[in-house]
Amino acid sequence: MNKIINRDNVESFAYTNGHLCKSIREIVLVFHGLGGGTQLIREDSEEAVFFAENDALYVFPYYGPWSWMNAHAVKTVDLIVEALIEKYDLPADIPVISTGGSMGGLSALAYTHHSSRTPTACAANCPVCDLPYHFTERPDLPRTIWSAFGWYEGDFEAAMRTASPLHLAATMPDVPYYIAHCDADMAVNKGMHSDRLIAAMRTAGRNLTYDEIPGMGHCQLPEANRAAYNAFILSFRK
Repeated sequence: MNKIINRDNVESFAYTNGHLCKSIREIVLVFHGLGGGTQLIREDSEEAVFFAENDALYVFPYYGPWSWMNAHAVKTVDLIVEALIEKYDLPADIPVISTGGSMGGLSALAYTHHSSRTPTACAANCPVCDLPYHFTERPDLPRTIWSAFGWYEGDFEAAMRTASPLHLAATMPDVPYYIAHCDADMAVNKGMHSDRLIAAMRTAGRNLTYDEIPGMGHCQLPEANRAAYNAFILSFRK
């Protein structure tokens, strides 16, 4: 089963900028927001080019548009990472940075918790942090969260908590975290999500940076904040 995703077919399971990289000093996992990842990426984005120029393998996994980093998504990403390490003959201890925005921010945090290879660091932009609360936050969300966790055995609320960063805060790995959240976010309320997660993670003694951004909407990082976010991601290159 662990060869279903392998070095020869991994590009069918994730976009990467490997063809652009002259060298690879870290892996950057980029988890998409709700509804993303439904089509194979055929063109290199500015972000993919930027990371290639900075010796980082940019990886955009195709793990499903409504996954909410459920157990199947975690397993898929684990297999993608291992296949890429083999494909590019990378060292076993190469830094792996878990990143994403919105649902992808939740995914970055939840993957950091559940991954078989604990990421070196995590960066999340306007992340969903309380998934049970988010189920009630907008009318477009319940169907997607049910799709991700409705097949779990037992209590549905407990199933949601398995991928809810706020409910994982006390046991999150002791790695560096960079969390940014815009205070005019109308899609993922900062006060109900990142503010509460930051308080819980600080109580747990985690190493984190919290970038609170005034006047901007969902995942709309100004240039200076985006530069700081990317600088954090690239600071772990070997």
